[in-house]
Amino acid sequence: MQTLWFLVKTVGGLLATACLLRAYMNWLGIVGRDPIGQFVIAVSDWIVRPLRRLVPARRGIDWASLLAAFVFAFGLGVIMMLMFGGGRTLPIGAVAIFAVVSLLEWALYLVMGMVLLQAILSWVNPHAPIAPTLQMLTHPFMAPVRRLIPLVGGIDLSPLVVIIAVQVLLSLVQQTVPSLIALAS
Repeated sequence: MQTLWFLVKTVGGLLATACLLRAYMNWLGIVGRDPIGQFVIAVSDWIVRPLRRLVPARRGIDWASLLAAFVFAFGLGVIMMLMFGGGRTLPIGAVAIFAVVSLLEWALYLVMGMVLLQAILSWVNPHAPIAPTLQMLTHPFMAPVRRLIPLVGGIDLSPLVVIIAVQVLLSLVQQTVPSLIALAS
């Protein structure tokens, strides 16, 4: 049962994260012509495109992509409750909180992954085809830190600071999950 849950959670998490990244890229105005954008569109278009008919983008926010990510997270919550709930009825509030917390965790992991990948590429291959897109995606997180922390011996420590901050936020989110779910049950 654990192996099946791992597989379902991994696939659902990757699909939801792709939808989150699509919404973020649309919010930043990044066109999906580079490898990252093409991948995100290819993975998420089958669910986002139909949802766009129901929920159009407004005020620069891609609501269809966010709704698709929530649907995946909520679906994972339902599957988890069915697999491990011991036959109890589904507390919809707890599943909804699980979905929102999962989306927050995936968004934080996405930020951490983008920052780490951008930092590695800046050292290994700064002219990679995905480098400009990663720079645009990570700039909102890195710029404030770069203003506060100067280069140390020519080394930019802002990726390290952002990754540590994301780890702290993830820890805080994961510590509050049990109490939030208990409140909703």
